[in-house]
Amino acid sequence: MNLFRYILLSTFILLSIQANAQLKLPALFSDNMILQQETEVPIWGWGKNSSEYEVQTSWSDKSYSVKSDKQGKWKLKITTPKAGGPYTINVSNGNDSKTLQNVMIGEVWLCSGQSNMEMPLKGFPGQPVEGGNEEIISSKNSKIRLITIPRDSKIQPKHDFEGNWQEASPKYVGNFSATAWYFGSLLNDVLDIPVGLIHVSYGGSNVEAWMSKKMLEDFDSISIPKEVEDIGEPNRTATALYNGMLAPVINYGIKGTIWYQGESNYDRPFQYKHLFKKMVNAWREEWGQDEFPFYFAQIAPFDYSVFTPDTIVEKYNSAYLREAQLKASKEITNSGIAILTDVGEKDNIHPAQKRKGGQRLAYLALAKTYGLEGFEFESPELNAIEVKENSIIVSFNKVPNGITSHGQKVTGFELAGEDREFHKAKAEVRRKSVVLTSSEVKNPIAVRYLFDDFVEAQLWSNGGLPISSFRTDDW
Repeated sequence: MNLFRYILLSTFILLSIQANAQLKLPALFSDNMILQQETEVPIWGWGKNSSEYEVQTSWSDKSYSVKSDKQGKWKLKITTPKAGGPYTINVSNGNDSKTLQNVMIGEVWLCSGQSNMEMPLKGFPGQPVEGGNEEIISSKNSKIRLITIPRDSKIQPKHDFEGNWQEASPKYVGNFSATAWYFGSLLNDVLDIPVGLIHVSYGGSNVEAWMSKKMLEDFDSISIPKEVEDIGEPNRTATALYNGMLAPVINYGIKGTIWYQGESNYDRPFQYKHLFKKMVNAWREEWGQDEFPFYFAQIAPFDYSVFTPDTIVEKYNSAYLREAQLKASKEITNSGIAILTDVGEKDNIHPAQKRKGGQRLAYLALAKTYGLEGFEFESPELNAIEVKENSIIVSFNKVPNGITSHGQKVTGFELAGEDREFHKAKAEVRRKSVVLTSSEVKNPIAVRYLFDDFVEAQLWSNGGLPISSFRTDDW
């Protein structure tokens, strides 16, 4: 067969396929799905090229129509009502149609990150989630909808994935993200409206794996894969998870995002803040939903020396990564950070106390996004230090009812003088401050609190929210 006839035949086959293409909806649009309430949400799909498509919803008499492009892709927006359901959505192109059943309207959240977001309620093998089994047993709830995007890595952005929405029940909740579940179930309980959770995470992933090539163009030190063969470790390869897992979800109508990641960037803390800020802002831009809420968990304390036993240097101290996350929370608009200094485990990077992380993320959303009042939702933060002779007074803000050590001795503070040598400090806890002294530091100028890899929280707000590790120096 000569080249001309081959091209002619190939073109004919392609046109025949397009002409007879069946209506296809992405996995995000399936039975049991949930749409964000009281907004305009996108719906898209594929089918016959240059064809008219119509969408009708059972909550409204209004119909929506759009014409597909030359590749058969179509996309439109529909207006959603207040939370409720179940409803149906019908999509047709005259010759073919699909009806989505049991559709709810409510609050939809994207849940992303690495293994501590991925860790299912049933736990990892040999690593349980505290109270997970009891939570699974009582998880049946038709007003909570779940979908998990399967692990994948790609050079180019994917358009779809295999999966579908499910109603919450023990059969599905046990394999779903524990952090996301505790977040979503508390929202559902408090707000009394349907909640949808889109879970997109991959254990061991670094932040650049969740970023596109465009997002990383200002970071010369980060290598972008050009061929499939360039993807070594999928979870550690820049752009690979963005293309393989996040891309199919972008544009789906959401209320906001929760994020639990950072452990795989612990050895590059000073770069992390810039990468993370760029990622958040770029995600928002790609979603086209203004500055949607972005709440994230600070990594929990852990002995990271097991990863670098022969090259222990101060920069590998994960307190610097926790510091970078805390700084990012001040610089990223409409964001919040859940502090987890009281859940870490020295020899396990996956803390069993997932309820605390998920619910603290929910506290942020309930207060800052949904406007609920009367409860504590943010951890106390360093306000100022005041040097008085041979002591330093550390004061905190975000302490409406004071701080507490729960009657335990506080040993996590250190003081340093002009020699920049830190020594253990004696701490006297007051209502909203701590007075620090050290017999080895006569003229203190700097303070550090829990500034090491594995530490255990020693100070909380009266509402039970721990204070983050911090330092006042920049040495």
